[in-house]
Formats: sequence, structure tokens, C-alpha cells
Amino acid sequence: MLKKISFTINGKKTDLEINAGETLLEVLREKLHLTGAKQGCGVGECGACTVLVDGATVNSCLYLGIWADGKNIITVEGLEKNGELSKVQQAFISEGAVQCGFCIPGFVISTTALFDKEKECTHEDIKEGLSGNFCRCTGYQNIMRAAEKALEKKPAIDGGNNN
Repeated sequence: MLKKISFTINGKKTDLEINAGETLLEVLREKLHLTGAKQGCGVGECGACTVLVDGATVNSCLYLGIWADGKNIITVEGLEKNGELSKVQQAFISEGAVQCGFCIPGFVISTTALFDKEKECTHEDIKEGLSGNFCRCTGYQNIMRAAEKALEKKPAIDGGNNN
């Protein structure tokens, strides 16, 4: 059964007709050609498909596309502003936290969710915030360093445009 939905994706209002059983990940990758979120495990365990829905991290492989109706969705592609990478993306590059790149969009989105909170994050907060993401290649030291670097350079909150 087809269903028409309207939502905002990376700042752009979008109207789509989707199959009621499609996941948000399928909608993003197959209908919108936003391929940053990856199909990893398909059961919400690895975090490769993580996106922000109304500011909260969501495993898009488990989130039905029809649930996105009326929501604000941010993918890793939406973090770049005016041709510049976000502070979180820059930190992942500068700390060598990217290897194969498969899981990194999910880690970047999860770190961005921490970055967008109005409180300072401890090492334990970061570990907890990234605990839903799994990396098969880099180990976690560079990823943790990147997250800590992004979060330590956090400017004052300015309406959410500081990621």
C-alpha cells in the first residue's frame, strides 16, 4: 500500500509516496539517493544506518518510512554547511578516525547528537552516546579522540547551527 508523506530532510521540505512497509533507510538510499546511512546488520545492532529524527538518534533500518511524516531528518550528508564540513566531521578526519568509512556516518551522527546537547559531555557520556555504533576496522581509540576533540571545541549554543 502506498502512502504519501511529507518531511524535512537535511533542511529541505520533501513530499514522497512510499510503500507503507519501507524502512527509512530504504527511503533515504533508494528514493532520495542519500547513501551515507548504510545497511549493516539490518536489526539495529551496528549503528551504520544512524540518522537524526527530530534531534534524536534513530536506527533507520528499524524505523518505518511512514513514521517520518512531519519529522525533521538529518543524515550525514546534511551536516556540511556552505561547502564546509561540520566540526564533528572535521574532528573525525583530523584524528584519523576514518578507515573504510562504512560505520563512520553513524558515529558522526551519534557524536553530532551529543554535540547538539546543551551540556558538557564526559568521557563516559561519549562512550554511552556512541555505544550503539559498531566499528569493524579502526578500533575505538581514534573514534573516541575524534568525538572528544569535537565536543571540547564546542562553542556556545547558537540555535543548533553549531555542528
